[in-house]
Amino acid sequence: MSITRRLVAAGLPLAALVPAAAHARPAPAFTAVEADGKTRSLSEFRGKTVVLEWVNEGCPYVKKHYSGNMQGLQQAARNDGVVWLTIASSAPGKQGYFDAPAAKTWMEAKGAQPTALLLDGDNKVATLYKAKTTPHMFVIDKTGAVVYEGAIDTIPTSKVEDLPKAKNLVAAALADVKAGRKVATPFETPYGCSVKYKDA
Repeated sequence: MSITRRLVAAGLPLAALVPAAAHARPAPAFTAVEADGKTRSLSEFRGKTVVLEWVNEGCPYVKKHYSGNMQGLQQAARNDGVVWLTIASSAPGKQGYFDAPAAKTWMEAKGAQPTALLLDGDNKVATLYKAKTTPHMFVIDKTGAVVYEGAIDTIPTSKVEDLPKAKNLVAAALADVKAGRKVATPFETPYGCSVKYKDA
């Protein structure tokens, strides 16, 4: 009997036998314009760890994390050489839509620390990644594979007081990547406000 069959027979679920790396998939390539007007592409960051963060400034879940939690996470990641791309995909006329001046004003007001805030009002990047919520988080490793996607942490509420009690899954994934380990939790169902697609 194979090792896999023996482990299954012993009562271990098959999913437990699949290494975390098996969940990784190539990160879809994209190009978008940042709030400062510069065109950025994922390909320019090849060889670096990249975080994608979907944002909607009117969403209470986003407001929870921008009470200081998200900014601290952004800065810590960037201090480790991680590229952090915050993406605003709300369509024109929908909650959270940014034009460039509004995006820059919001970043300055919040003390946001991303590498860039990308404007995706036509939903092209959100569609490529099937972004569902704000926030919706992705960690892309140096090989260009998505090694984590989903919720920012383990307590899906909009309550600021829950932040200290939650495990930050993005921080954990980045720690695993930095240490050269397989990401222990490669997926967690995202929570927050729905991404405001133009056709929704």
